[in-house]
Amino acid sequence: MAQPTLTDRARRLTKGLLAPVAARVHHWGVHPDTITLIGTLLAGVGAALIVYGHFWWAALMVLIGLPLDALDGAVARLRDDFPRPFGAFWDSTLDRYADGMMFGAFVLYGYRTRSDLITILALISLIGAFLISYTRARAEGLDLECKVGLFSRMERTLVLLALLVTGWTTLGLWVFAIGNHFTALQRIWFVNSLTKS
Repeated sequence: MAQPTLTDRARRLTKGLLAPVAARVHHWGVHPDTITLIGTLLAGVGAALIVYGHFWWAALMVLIGLPLDALDGAVARLRDDFPRPFGAFWDSTLDRYADGMMFGAFVLYGYRTRSDLITILALISLIGAFLISYTRARAEGLDLECKVGLFSRMERTLVLLALLVTGWTTLGLWVFAIGNHFTALQRIWFVNSLTKS
């Protein structure tokens, strides 16, 4: 059995804090899909700020959007139509948009600052981020749970925040470039071990 990820642990630890907020938001009639969309729009604003080097403001957008990533699921669980397959599909799809916007922003930032290294690292990181998602989705298509790996969503968010707050762009992107692909390879290895006859 796979060990719980940092994302899983964080959700368990914050469940008690999140429950009353989710109950209030549900009472107001806010749809969980709307919460997911707001989080993605905040990621888009953060990405635009990254392009122009406003890293602190981008970090603020990430911090504001962070609890929304858990709140949408908490609100969804309070609804009569839970579980709703489209909600999970919507959440995962918009997460990929957020990943694309963030790493795409670093590609443009590298272009604007004339840093080929930043541009290349951001592109490598972007490919790795999508591979992390794809390997899990493909495994689930084979009825296999695949959440293993060094870089779950929480780890990636923490590295992103550290990059934005410190301004250590090249170092942070090196971490992403290596960590994202290492995690994708971990998942490939994990699925291979599960499917060996």
